[in-house]
Amino acid sequence: MDSHSQVLERLRTAFRSGITLPLEFRRTQLTKLLALVEDNEEQIVKALHQDLAKPKFESILSEVEIVTNELHHAISNVATWIQPEYVSKNLATKLDDCFVRREPLGVVLIIGPWNYPLQLLILPLVGAIAAGNCAVIKPSEISSATDCLVAELIPKYLSQDCYAVVRGGAEETKALLQNRFDHIFYTGSQAVARSVVQAASVHLTPVTLELGGKCPCLIYGQINIQAVAHRVVWAKYFNAGQSCVAPDYVLCTKATRDALVPALTTVLEEFYGKEPQKSPDLSRIVSARHFTRLMKLLEKTKGKVVIGGQSDEKDKYIAPTVLVDVEEDDALMGEEIFGPILPILTVEELEKSIELVNRKEKPLALYVFSNESSVVKTTMEKTSSGGFCSNDGIIHMALPGLPFGGVGASGWGSYHGRWGFETFSHRRACMLRGWALERLNGLRYPPYSEDKLKWLRWTTSARSNCSLM
Repeated sequence: MDSHSQVLERLRTAFRSGITLPLEFRRTQLTKLLALVEDNEEQIVKALHQDLAKPKFESILSEVEIVTNELHHAISNVATWIQPEYVSKNLATKLDDCFVRREPLGVVLIIGPWNYPLQLLILPLVGAIAAGNCAVIKPSEISSATDCLVAELIPKYLSQDCYAVVRGGAEETKALLQNRFDHIFYTGSQAVARSVVQAASVHLTPVTLELGGKCPCLIYGQINIQAVAHRVVWAKYFNAGQSCVAPDYVLCTKATRDALVPALTTVLEEFYGKEPQKSPDLSRIVSARHFTRLMKLLEKTKGKVVIGGQSDEKDKYIAPTVLVDVEEDDALMGEEIFGPILPILTVEELEKSIELVNRKEKPLALYVFSNESSVVKTTMEKTSSGGFCSNDGIIHMALPGLPFGGVGASGWGSYHGRWGFETFSHRRACMLRGWALERLNGLRYPPYSEDKLKWLRWTTSARSNCSLM
């Protein structure tokens, strides 16, 4: 097995050769990546079930389809994305070609998480390939079956000179980060993100961080309680709540809570039956360590369990759980839950709920449920989050045209569709000048005078730009 330095040298040599620059190469590699997913769908589903007991339906929807849709979008649009972007000019630059040129960054590192181990590894890779980069791909060792499958398939489908998979645990990742990359794209926890940023700072390497946080779900005004229950349950318990954009807690009035809890009970039974542990449609917690963390949160909380609460350590199973009488300073409100546990906090006024949300770090996503447009508008305008969705959950991240990413502690930068291409591109400002208008250029040469300054200010001002329109 090659050392990290040997892998990087191979990729740097390939990048310097210019092999990744032509449009045809980028399209070819994207098409091969599409074939990788389509040819191996059954193996992918099997690996995801081994890692997380993911039902086939959820695996296809959140790992296969979202990736193939992204690939089709990139293949169809990359020719447009790479075109120079011409900018407006003033009188002094009237005869020049002035444009922004998208150029690849070089050799990039993509570190994937365990909760969506294919999607959150391959989607940034799509952007990196479309932008013309070489890439080192580091899957999560926690989702070991998918890790193994990715390491097996990538070299079979993609250029081994340009793309490499590096495997291993925390120590191997730490060693990998000691190398210089041209960009690092990390998806995972805030704790590990700090180590990634620290390592990147040694080489002044730019970093994209896709993290998470506590995504609030506000329910106010007139609502269809059954529709709300269906959408909240689906978004929360999809992948057993192990989604960075899952609703983390609910804010609503006491009256809404009293109507919501019975509706949630009904929907949970509709989705997963009277014995959810036997349902083939409910994932499991990824590891014993994460199971223990979640159970400790339930032990510490002062909230009252009104739905679920059962668990099976051997099966890494925690029942879909709902709690009420949860306060802002409760153990469940101190960190991202990242599991099938949903606390409900009662706050009688929308404005007070917004104040509570704004006291916390900015979340990766924020959800509001209401039939009243004023509630939706007020929530959107008075909060800040990576993404915002009204009357549904998670679904906004499936659209390639919308950027996906956090703000503040929930992440730096964004991707999906063109946004991923831009993340892995350098926007180079270009001006191509000839030798015309040298007399006009003489205005900037010494000896200086007030007249020269006056004319120069006019030829370079926005006013001269308007006069050319």
